[in-house]
Amino acid sequence: MYGMQEAEEAGAANRRRAPGALESSVLAALWAAEEPLTAAQVRERLPGDLAQTTVLTILFRLYEKGMLTRRRAGRGYVYAPERDEASHTAGRMRSLLDQGSDREAVLSRFVSELSPEDERLLQRLLGEHDG
Repeated sequence: MYGMQEAEEAGAANRRRAPGALESSVLAALWAAEEPLTAAQVRERLPGDLAQTTVLTILFRLYEKGMLTRRRAGRGYVYAPERDEASHTAGRMRSLLDQGSDREAVLSRFVSELSPEDERLLQRLLGEHDG
């Protein structure tokens, strides 16, 4: 049977995010915004009750990785994504493809797992790319 401390630790573990999940949430909030946001504005757009320092840390990490731009706004900064969501995702896909040892097998598996709608879209895009 759980004691109070074990129950609290189990609850805390259940609330932990997967690695990168918070960075992804911050990026999603910035992509959805029409203009650069302050850390406080980002925090308002995120689920849960995150500490301001946590949001600032994530913003700084993303900035250091080159994923965000920032400019002075009063005593703090406003942040914006360096690239749009589609460019970011395409870059991640390309990076994963480059990590594989058998490009043909990876691409073949990727295409075989596409939905019929995505397969038609990919064929159309490839046709436009060739033309």
